[in-house]
Order: sequence, then structure tokens, then C-alpha cells
Amino acid sequence: MRLAVIADIHGNILALDAVLANIDRRGVRDILNLGDVVSGPLRPRDCAERIVARRIPTVRGNHDRWVAEGGAGKSDAFALERLDPAQAAWLGALPPLLEPAPGVLAFHARPDDDNTYLMEEVAGGRLLPAAGDTVAARLGATAARVLLCGHSHLAGLMRLDDGRVLVNPGSVGCPAYDDPTPPAHVSEAGAPFARYAIVEIEGAVLTGCEMIALPYDHAGAAAQAEAASRPDWAHALRTGRMPRGG
Repeated sequence: MRLAVIADIHGNILALDAVLANIDRRGVRDILNLGDVVSGPLRPRDCAERIVARRIPTVRGNHDRWVAEGGAGKSDAFALERLDPAQAAWLGALPPLLEPAPGVLAFHARPDDDNTYLMEEVAGGRLLPAAGDTVAARLGATAARVLLCGHSHLAGLMRLDDGRVLVNPGSVGCPAYDDPTPPAHVSEAGAPFARYAIVEIEGAVLTGCEMIALPYDHAGAAAQAEAASRPDWAHALRTGRMPRGG
């Protein structure tokens, strides 16, 4: 099985279209989306339309759930105002888990929680990789041998001592963010690229993984954020980092 794994689009249609075009050029037919499709001050409606039109299997992210429930913050509210009721209902009805193949489990953040980090921990106000035993304890006795997750926006690949392998493809459309929820922290990819992964799986064994960082019109995306009065997003889209001191 050769599978393109995307996640955390966050309304960035310019990044999404670049990623989908790259997947098509590589001849990968199967795509899986790990959630957070629309939330952000960009073009949420277009992103929802693109995912639905391409019939891409999608798990529900925390922001997908919050948008469907009425919008938990500025980015969620921006998206909800621009979606039609059917699109909001579609987000709310997305499954929290998908099994694209036997022994392979896909989810947004953790199998049992769409808003808690799995492969990372907060240290010094930043998201950093967590130790393998910490990740294993968070997973518990999950039977799947290959686990696909997003949420942190940080691309990562980890093999646990028991042989289970975790893949986070990184974020298609949002390379950096700040989260004021205690402990407050930032997540920063460090470059303004659209990220995704191509995994190869045979018999519940990961036989290959390519992490892709794709240049696209990030300046155009940043201009959209500025037009929506979100300079924080504009800076993140231009640099892959959050503004210092704000």
C-alpha cells in the first residue's frame, strides 16, 4: 500500500492545491487526511470543497469538531462564517478514527483524544519530541502497528521499542502557531513549506516513509491572512515561526 498522508490544512487552499498536485505527479492514488481542514483566516470553504470533491478519507480534528460545534476561537469562527450548513455538518460527522488497512490506525492527535499531543511535549515554551517510553505510555495497548497522527504540525517518525511505528506528516497549511493554553507554547516548523508524507505499508509493517516539504505560494497565503487582520498568521506563513514577543 502506498499512501499519501496529509494533515492540518487549516484553510490554506494554496498549500493544499500544491500538495495535491505534487501527489498526483508522483502517481500516488490513495490519500488520507488527518484532520483540521478549515480553521484559519484563509479560504476554508475552498478547502472543504476540495477534500469532498476528491473524496479523500478524513478523520475529524479538534478544530473540525470545534467549528462544527459553533467555533471555539477566532480562526474557528472565521471558518464557520464562510462554510455552508452542509459543510459544517460534514465536519462534525467525520470519524475520529480510520483504519486504512489492517494494523494501521489513523487519528488526529491521540486515538482517544483529538486535542492532546502524542509524539511531543512542552519544554521551555516550545513543542519538542517526547521520549519513546512516554509516547508508548500515552498509546497504551493500541493494537495497530502503524499509527498515523497530526495535530502538532511537526513532521516526525518514531519507532517504539515494541516495534510500533508512528508517523506525523507535518502540516499542509500552518507551519507555526502559538497555544496560550497552560503551559503556553509555540509550535514552529521553521520554514514556510507545505508538508506531507508518503508511506509504504505491507502487512501492517512500514516499509518506507518519505517526508516531503514543498515550496508553494506562501507569500500569497500570508497576504490572505493580512487581509483578514491576522498578522500573526501572516508571519507564520512567511517564515515558519511565530513573532517574537507577541
